[in-house]
Amino acid sequence: MFAAERRQLILEMVRANGAVSLRELARVVQTSEVTVRRDVRALEAEGLLDRRHGGAVLPGGFTRESGFPQKSHLATAEKTAIADLAAGFVDEGEAIVVGAGTTTQELARRLARVPGLTVVTNSLLVAQALAHANRVEVVMTGGTLRGSNYALVGSGAEQSLQGLRVSRAFLSGSGLTAERGLSTSNMLSASVDRALVQAAGEVVVLADHTKLGSDTMFQTVPTDVITRLVTDEPPGHDDRAATELQALADQGVQIAVAGGSGAGHGAGQAGLDGAAGDRRGPRRDVPLPGQRRSHAPGGAAGAPQLRSAGSLSDTGGRVADLAPRRR
Repeated sequence: MFAAERRQLILEMVRANGAVSLRELARVVQTSEVTVRRDVRALEAEGLLDRRHGGAVLPGGFTRESGFPQKSHLATAEKTAIADLAAGFVDEGEAIVVGAGTTTQELARRLARVPGLTVVTNSLLVAQALAHANRVEVVMTGGTLRGSNYALVGSGAEQSLQGLRVSRAFLSGSGLTAERGLSTSNMLSASVDRALVQAAGEVVVLADHTKLGSDTMFQTVPTDVITRLVTDEPPGHDDRAATELQALADQGVQIAVAGGSGAGHGAGQAGLDGAAGDRRGPRRDVPLPGQRRSHAPGGAAGAPQLRSAGSLSDTGGRVADLAPRRR
């Protein structure tokens, strides 16, 4: 394929999806990520798209939301690794909320094996993944169906969450930055996600590395409310993702990294230094730097806790410290 043909196809993919990873672009145009990165730079110079760490987005600074068919084929390996790791943070007998998204759908498939679990969700895909699970109770919100992501939104969904109290919320989104936190491109989805956060004692964000540093229109979870980020191993050349991870850790977010060889990706000065010789699984858990205050946003005073919030750190695997930078 000639360079002009490659670049035209890259441009069409970005216009269709809003945001595409370099890895996915390389797979579709059947070339290396190095070549695709060169093409993306050329297209950016022409003002046709914007580069983001590990990918490309529509020009203008704010990405638009992709439909479910497009998102379901993006970063599939990364989403699988993230879901595998995130499932280890859920205890038997817990009550949690799980938001809409392709990554949370992957998580739900793994939660089907957790006995005594209660899952509150506004996602038809999450509910479907758990529909035949033994000893897992699924509670769905009300609301209006949003066909692009198979989620229930609107005032009905938000009102059904009032007075609810669970241990933690698992959410995804379109972008994540240390400055604004988690964001999405749709106002109705953002409003329901905020209601899900209000119902939870802790907030766990699931976001692959292509979303790090991306900022979209509607904020759903401010950084200081995020308890933990579960992400994948960014490519070694992705300095922006590493810098964003360090900035999130500096603000007190616990970082859990799935996949990778265990060599670390150098997030800022501290890096991610795995315990030598540990081969128990493709995960690295980066504990919170220092003591973090407990967040229980918006819950009604005295509202009953459905399940106790188990320890997020009791998951096994390799443990490493990502400490705040010394100033």
